[in-house]
Amino acid sequence: MKILVALSGGIDSSVVAHLLKAAGHELVGVRFLLWTDPLAPALAEILPSKCCTAQNAARAGKVAKDLGIPYHIVDLSDEFKRTVVDPYLESHRNGLTPNPCIGCNKNIKFGRLMELMKEFGCEKMATGHYARIATEDAASVAESRDSPLRRRLLLEAIDKSKDQSYYLYGLSQEQLSRCLFPLGGMCKADVYTLAAQFGVPFEDDTYRESQDLCFFPEKTPEEFLRRHLRDAIEPGPIIRRDGIVVGKHEGLPLYTIGQRRGLKIGGLKIPLEVVAKDAGTNALIVAEQGNENIREISIQDIAWVSWKPEENVPTPFEYRSRSLSPRKRGTLIFTHDTGLFRFEKPSPPATPGQSLVLYRGEEIVGGGTIAT
Repeated sequence: MKILVALSGGIDSSVVAHLLKAAGHELVGVRFLLWTDPLAPALAEILPSKCCTAQNAARAGKVAKDLGIPYHIVDLSDEFKRTVVDPYLESHRNGLTPNPCIGCNKNIKFGRLMELMKEFGCEKMATGHYARIATEDAASVAESRDSPLRRRLLLEAIDKSKDQSYYLYGLSQEQLSRCLFPLGGMCKADVYTLAAQFGVPFEDDTYRESQDLCFFPEKTPEEFLRRHLRDAIEPGPIIRRDGIVVGKHEGLPLYTIGQRRGLKIGGLKIPLEVVAKDAGTNALIVAEQGNENIREISIQDIAWVSWKPEENVPTPFEYRSRSLSPRKRGTLIFTHDTGLFRFEKPSPPATPGQSLVLYRGEEIVGGGTIAT
């Protein structure tokens, strides 16, 4: 089989390429060049946890050379800036805390991989994501009204500590039908063992897995937002619900709902957490941790992976609002792509802009964006 392999240069994608080559497949390697912040300090080092390091670029090229496969570098800088970075900044300007990886996976990574797969005459595309895909015959299940075709189900990875399926709920059936996730059934320790067996170059004491957002050099987005949202970074009061001012914030876009660290408010027996932002008064609203809970949230831009429940009928699901947080239970009632999710138990205030992902056992059923 001819397979397009996404070679980021990380250990995971490198091992994927070696595994597929060892299995006898014909491979075509591709690496994307994505936008990085031109306003970052000239001396700022790209952290080893970023996928765009020179070390990773060199590793990707070496893997392709060692395997003797065609290797293409595709510059997506402008497209990435337009479709991922700009909306990320605008969301922060509007008081949200966006999750850019969801849209990037659907539109940039897997969207462009799909196009290149067809361009290079490949049958499948493979990545180093920790997730699994199963096939289900729609005629054998109750939701057969959706489609008579075989459906692809998106499942969590075996290694739950590395699972990335949360970020993939936006993938279409066509994309999933073409995807291969060879690492989804493995543990990370096994991947490192394979890397050593295949001779994939990495140093035990310096290698770091890619994590955090890739388009700025710092570990957190604060300095990036300061550079690009200067007009929106205006200091203001930190106040409690009763109107008492307890501190001063440095700019609303720099804070997120649920945040407790970095508020610079000391001397309290019970720490304060951010529970709301008031753009009209430029105030950051805080409360004692655990004092405020909600019973329901609105979600929008709902996407379904392989099937969807009946509209306007309450349907129980497990859910996550963060990628590796414990799953909890609730009920969704929706119409078209918007809905109301009711929690089984009172929960801390949700973070507008983040994703609520729905589960049925190990299956990722769908998800949506938490609305204000």
